[in-house]
Amino acid sequence: MTADTRVERDSMGALDVPASALWGAQTQRAIQNFPPTGLHMPRAFIRALGLIKHAAAAANADLGDLPRDLAAAIQAAALEVAEGRHDAHFPVDVFQTGSGTSSNMNANEVIATLAARALSRPVHANDHVNMSQSSNDVVPTAIHVAAALLLAEHLLPALLRLRTVLAARAAEFADVVKTGRTHLMDAMPITLAQELDGWRAQIDNAAARLRSVTMRLHKLAQGGTAVGTGINARPEFGAVFARALAADTGIGFSASDNYFEALSSQDTAVELSGQLKVLAVSLTKIANDLRWMNSGPLAGLAEIALPVLQPGSSIMPGKVNPVVPESVAMIAAQVIGNDATITMGAASGNFQLNVMLPVIAYNLLQSVELLAIGSINLADHALAGFTVNQARLSDALARNPILVTALNPVIGYEKGAAIAKKAYAEGRPVLEVAAEMTQLSVDELRRLLDPKTLTEGGIQDAGCTA
Repeated sequence: MTADTRVERDSMGALDVPASALWGAQTQRAIQNFPPTGLHMPRAFIRALGLIKHAAAAANADLGDLPRDLAAAIQAAALEVAEGRHDAHFPVDVFQTGSGTSSNMNANEVIATLAARALSRPVHANDHVNMSQSSNDVVPTAIHVAAALLLAEHLLPALLRLRTVLAARAAEFADVVKTGRTHLMDAMPITLAQELDGWRAQIDNAAARLRSVTMRLHKLAQGGTAVGTGINARPEFGAVFARALAADTGIGFSASDNYFEALSSQDTAVELSGQLKVLAVSLTKIANDLRWMNSGPLAGLAEIALPVLQPGSSIMPGKVNPVVPESVAMIAAQVIGNDATITMGAASGNFQLNVMLPVIAYNLLQSVELLAIGSINLADHALAGFTVNQARLSDALARNPILVTALNPVIGYEKGAAIAKKAYAEGRPVLEVAAEMTQLSVDELRRLLDPKTLTEGGIQDAGCTA
């Protein structure tokens, strides 16, 4: 021990710990054993640990196993941890013991130190803060709690904001007709509203998928302790704990129906990650469509102009890039990569415990946070402010030879193909060429080829007059 350190002890003996640190010997051993990568357990995970310790102390006090004054001190310290007041004292690397024991003990030691100071007497990290618990049920519980809170407080509200912007812009552009595209080639016309509404449906479906996971996400491993048998916890502890946590968070947490499954597998994390991946794919599609529609301004599609946010080049003056859709596409790529890590991690459940819990937690929570950030940014800094190049849309529509498709029921496919080829080859409007090659009047052709009418589907009856 020096002026800068103090001596802490655990079951393996004495160890020097920085004098200012709130953690104890087991956290210090983790610092020494796992070289720092710069990746620490997420804030959402530390918050969940604090909430778990708060609810556990309440449950133990209610069950008569922990004195009320001691439980109150632990709860007060645990809330400080949950609120982020001591994040600097959670130095354990993500790449640690696979059960997350080091992170659990980090929380136990920090909370024990804070409670001991408040009570002016010793508080034991294991016997008191970790009472009725094991890392093997605390860490799986923390994954579920952290993810559930991030979903409820961040991602689902972000998706609501995104779909609200999409719906509002769709209503604004109900009468704006543009060329549809399949295979990146000109196709029949659609309204811009129909395009935006397709995106809106993707977001609505993503939110519904995420909500469907919560009935399993809200089931908690707490109470299973070391291997699922509930050793060292009262049989009713899990249920009492879940009620206390539900009261603290406003989320309907409950004890798992099967602790053996809850400790040994991370199937719900995989399910949630899979739905996050679906959302990532949807956001990629929307982002890429926006990039294509914004492309140009002269040599691209130039159907819309995204908000001008920053210079786009360090060498080409005046260049502006679709930076927000690009950033969202990168977020989506990260989430898809995270899903692969979570899948591999969850496949590492051996017998009664999964042993890749920290890396599952890190990647899952990062995915939720990234998608929330990306969704809000896409809504507020791309979709809410883009403008429409009506002249460009109208010009492309007038020259689109595929409009002749609407004449198929009247003149037949073969003659329609001949009209389309001639119109394209000569750079002339379909209506003009069709007037020359069919017996239909110009007025009738205008009616049949009206782009807005064509967005409504159905057959425009003119009889077989060709």
